Amino acid sequence: MRVLRRAPSGLRGRFLGGPVATVAVDALGADRGIGEVVEAAIEATARGTQCLLFGPGDTVRAALGASGEGIAVVDAPDEITNLDEPAHAARAKPDASIVQAARALADGRAQAVVTTGSTGAALAASLIHVKRLPGVYRPALAVVVPVPGRRLLLLDAGANVAVRPEHLVQFAFMGAAFSTGVLGVARPRVGLLSVGEEPGKGTEDVVAAHERLASLASPPFEFAGNVEGFDLAAGEADVVVTDGFTGNVALKTLEGTAKTVVGAIRDAIRSAPVSKLGGLLVQHKLTPLRETFSPESVGGAYLLGLRGLVVVCHGNSSRRAIARAIALAERGADEEVVQRTATSLASAGVLRAREPRAAASVGADSLPGRS
Repeated sequence: MRVLRRAPSGLRGRFLGGPVATVAVDALGADRGIGEVVEAAIEATARGTQCLLFGPGDTVRAALGASGEGIAVVDAPDEITNLDEPAHAARAKPDASIVQAARALADGRAQAVVTTGSTGAALAASLIHVKRLPGVYRPALAVVVPVPGRRLLLLDAGANVAVRPEHLVQFAFMGAAFSTGVLGVARPRVGLLSVGEEPGKGTEDVVAAHERLASLASPPFEFAGNVEGFDLAAGEADVVVTDGFTGNVALKTLEGTAKTVVGAIRDAIRSAPVSKLGGLLVQHKLTPLRETFSPESVGGAYLLGLRGLVVVCHGNSSRRAIARAIALAERGADEEVVQRTATSLASAGVLRAREPRAAASVGADSLPGRS
């Protein structure tokens, strides 16, 4: 089994004299322009991450200026936009920034990819060049949901509209490996999103997935059973597994609700002089709360189940969010999340028995728009 990997964790790390992870950063596709991505790469480089920037060479170098010392630039003049059909464009535009970044991950020049471009383009380029882990049915889009007191990982958040029970089972292992390696949860609690906590509640696929997860002998996580929508923000699980349609709706509902609540608190504080005075007294408490709910604190979504780690940021991400995504991508490489995932899936015996002939094919239901 060919898995993109690095030296064992005990022999690496910048403080132990080992290799530093290289993150391939796609400079095209950001709503705020190339400059925002470049500034994020400069910030990440200052922390010690090695960045490889893909974009129009002259434009990227001009944006880097004197601050770009030590940052390598690869000329990638083409872009795959949201108007392009992802699978076709990923093949028709070999010089596109996301395609070249995916190739860098595949051939070992980088250990992770970060992009602010189209999710569909990132998935298509990754399936073609990086490819799925052997035995994995489908990659899943995993998002760290900002909830108070806990970092909840939700997957799938939009890569697969329809899934089968075996997909959901694999998602549980993928999410658990990421939660342990990147989020630092020793033994994650994994829940299955459904309409009731009873094992028999939900669609036929959810019920079947529950049966399979509950019957696992010794998985590297604690199966928490079914969790409901209101459990997402209550901290009932570290990882919540669902199909991409439900997951995407749940994610945007949580983000929208958090934004509305924080806005309502702000408006209430500003509504009268007395309220403003009270607001000054509690401001030091509200600021951390606002930071907790902010999507900026997350960084991006993670395509799990590939032979390398790919992170997709929202198109409107700020340099702060992109820099955080680069940092988490580096940590995922350092902690060998890909290898952890492959090992846990194989140990549990939940890998697909035989790879399909067209291993790099891209299904229509696996190509969402920008997350």
